Amino acid sequence: MRTFFHVDDLGNLNEALAEAQQVKSDRFAWQQLGKNKTLLMIFFNNSLRTRLSTQKAAMNLGMNVIVLDVNAGAWKLETERGVIMDGDKSEHLLEAIPVMASYCDIIAVRSFAGLTDRAYDYAETVVSQFVRYSGKPVVAMETATVHPLQAFADLITISENPVGRRPKVVLTWAPHCRALPQAVPDSFAEWMMAADVDLVVTHPEGYELDPKFTRGAQIEYDQRKALTDADFVYAKNWSCPGVTRPDDYGKILSKDMSWTIDAEHMSWTRNGKFMHCLPVRRGLIVTDDVIESANSLVIPEAANREISAQVVLKRVLESL
Repeated sequence: MRTFFHVDDLGNLNEALAEAQQVKSDRFAWQQLGKNKTLLMIFFNNSLRTRLSTQKAAMNLGMNVIVLDVNAGAWKLETERGVIMDGDKSEHLLEAIPVMASYCDIIAVRSFAGLTDRAYDYAETVVSQFVRYSGKPVVAMETATVHPLQAFADLITISENPVGRRPKVVLTWAPHCRALPQAVPDSFAEWMMAADVDLVVTHPEGYELDPKFTRGAQIEYDQRKALTDADFVYAKNWSCPGVTRPDDYGKILSKDMSWTIDAEHMSWTRNGKFMHCLPVRRGLIVTDDVIESANSLVIPEAANREISAQVVLKRVLESL
């Protein structure tokens, strides 16, 4: 495996889930794979779970790890071609990438959407240059449009909480005070559509995700109808994806607090489990009583980020 951005990169999901449990049972069994190999983790944006879990996963595999925070520990990087670099950006990504690649065996990149130019974001302009110019395997630690390590961890968590039937999984929009990217809901929808679940996506009108991620899913604008008899409720905010309203890409179209997941919302489910990628804004996305309940999976979900990252890095190492 040379790149990891989408569910198809992982191959058979049942085999990947079985491998995740194998890794979980003995995290240090493959340290020889990573001996004398180096992972370079590049962050264009802030991180807590992704940084810690991916670094821990690499260490479990015996790897050396270099962490670079571009905004705090490097020259400011220009990403556009054909520009006159007379501003505050001292180095171009096209020189920086091959230099960084010369110090490592695998590159993991985290870069968010700018939410101003949909074409630029959905072309994955930044991370695609790492794939093209580094000559090294590239793992997405979240990009402008996808967050596959999170989605894989979400799927592991769902598989560890069987309901005795094909589960109903609901991805529900929730209000937020800031405009957020669509990467997490994009990947969650993509991975659930590839898994053995029934996916319902619910949101106000204008928040339709790109069909390449949701094709085949049930789209429901009535949140109560969507949540009825749900086994898993995945709450997440996202800004306007610009699918049905291109001029509103990246904007906040609604702050309707009736979409916040509270005890009443969860009462519509079938003893449903609550999920969120974290960090979460309490009182906006979810109420205290729901996220602190016995049915909240947010902590084991976050813990599984280590496992999803280790399976991915293990497979990349095996392909070197």
